[in-house]
Amino acid sequence: MKVAVSASGKELDAPIDPRFGRCAYFMVVDTDDMSFEAFDNENIALGGGAGIQSAQFVASKGAKVVLTGNVGPNAVQTLSAAGVEVIVGQTGTVREAIDNFKKGNLTSTAQANVSDHFGMGGNTAMGAGSGAGMGRGMGGGGAGMGRGMGMGRGMGMGRGMGMGRGMGGGMGASGQAVANQPGDSPLSKEEELKRLKDQANALRNQIEAIESGIRDLDKK
Repeated sequence: MKVAVSASGKELDAPIDPRFGRCAYFMVVDTDDMSFEAFDNENIALGGGAGIQSAQFVASKGAKVVLTGNVGPNAVQTLSAAGVEVIVGQTGTVREAIDNFKKGNLTSTAQANVSDHFGMGGNTAMGAGSGAGMGRGMGGGGAGMGRGMGMGRGMGMGRGMGMGRGMGGGMGASGQAVANQPGDSPLSKEEELKRLKDQANALRNQIEAIESGIRDLDKK
């Protein structure tokens, strides 16, 4: 089976790039013999549609599974339509992620875990929608400022999220979520409602994961 991994380098021991649509490279690995091909991601600088283009690219290379850190709703929809499973939340190296996949330790998802335009400008969270607000990433330190809805990875356990109209946020390495970019088109009512529902589902999943971690620690 061919598995596509978002990577920061062109070898199996390269760290996983947490971005999917705007990762540095795609590693397409054959899990039967660990042979692989490395591809430059030509969509990294796109102003929009990077997730869709990247999804179409890995599907064209015969990948049946994607291993990555974060993926947006448009990429998830495109991958699902192409029959490609999506597994998010991956860290470490490409080789480690493939090994975990082969051992059956990973579970696919049908939900995005970041908003559209994730990774633009080198930041770890994107805001979108209307209204200004402030959110704090779960897991540590400082507040992210943004407009609209945003999700970002926390500095500690779990991934911080801002949710709801007029709320944005999430802490990442840059410490600040990004507001709407010039040229972003306004969302329709249906698109904004779907985005809110997607983020609510993602937030519930994160809360469940954090509560599970707390229970595990309490047992020790």
